[in-house]
Amino acid sequence: MAEFEKQNTQDKVARIIAEKLSIDASTITLDSTLQELGADSLDLVEIIMKLEEQFGIEVDDAKAETLKNVNDVVEYVHSMRSK
Repeated sequence: MAEFEKQNTQDKVARIIAEKLSIDASTITLDSTLQELGADSLDLVEIIMKLEEQFGIEVDDAKAETLKNVNDVVEYVHSMRSK
């Protein structure tokens, strides 16, 4: 069950990023950095806000700065949802 939930989280994170950056979600991999995907600092803030809203979590600024690639985001969201 946990693996399904993690995949579900990954899919939702990819959709949120793709929607915000106007890119195809299928081009996003876990290794994709947010910068490589075209996210600037404003995009990152908006992505974090959407993640907080979608998943009912809170991401503090210090943690947000450590989220460099899609896998970092998925792992963090998944860990926060598991609490």
